Amino acid sequence: MKKIKAYIKSHKLSDVTLALHKVEGFKGMSVTEVKGFGRLCDDDKHDHENQSPSEFESIAKIEIFCLDEQLDGLIETIEKAAHTGLCGDGKIYVLPVEQAVRISTGQRGNEAV
Repeated sequence: MKKIKAYIKSHKLSDVTLALHKVEGFKGMSVTEVKGFGRLCDDDKHDHENQSPSEFESIAKIEIFCLDEQLDGLIETIEKAAHTGLCGDGKIYVLPVEQAVRISTGQRGNEAV
């Protein structure tokens, strides 16, 4: 099992959500609106050196728990749907998940995902 944690531009959330619904076996996700900033690309033409540390950008954080065999398809879908071609499109992280438990049925492991 894996956990996908993706940080994308908030205005791309609808595109990503619609694309994920087309992925076979996709069961759901959690979304949190967060604020943050990251290092900019070297080719970014904007002057961010004068940006105040208190100026954070709105970002959508997506969390998805999936089976190992679903991982590549989900990552590819998020990457394509969130892509604008501009610096700051976001990041996708993958973490291992040791255990899952469905509280309503007591199912554990892959069955609980």
